[in-house]
Amino acid sequence: MNYLELIFNNQIFLAGFIAWSIAQILKILTHYIQHRELDLSRIVGSGGMPSSHSSLVMGISTGIGIKYGWGSDIYILALIFSVIVMYDASGVRRSVGKQAIILNRIIKNLYQHKKIQEARLKEFVGHTPKEVLAGALLGIITAHLIV
Repeated sequence: MNYLELIFNNQIFLAGFIAWSIAQILKILTHYIQHRELDLSRIVGSGGMPSSHSSLVMGISTGIGIKYGWGSDIYILALIFSVIVMYDASGVRRSVGKQAIILNRIIKNLYQHKKIQEARLKEFVGHTPKEVLAGALLGIITAHLIV
């Protein structure tokens, strides 16, 4: 069996990968519901509902907890990394997204008065706490169904 087969037959990997995939597809649907426009680029974009980062890491860490025990060292390590990723998604990356909105407004206002060569910044960068929680729950549920 080659390395790719080993990886794709691993239940913990599948729990995270499937949770991430579902989250990415749900981003298209939630964007459509909110804005009434089909934006297929949301399938690879960051930000939005639910957080695919949270789904991925919680799917993996929950799978590890199920397989190796909730008190195992490897589960605790996975959980700590999951919390760091989710904190980053809702904290640092969300702040960057807010800054991008403000800078884009400044660029737009300046552009109306003189020529500016700067491109618009990406505003879908981080997540609200609700998006992170939804992603985490999706990962947990997926892991319980797969592992």
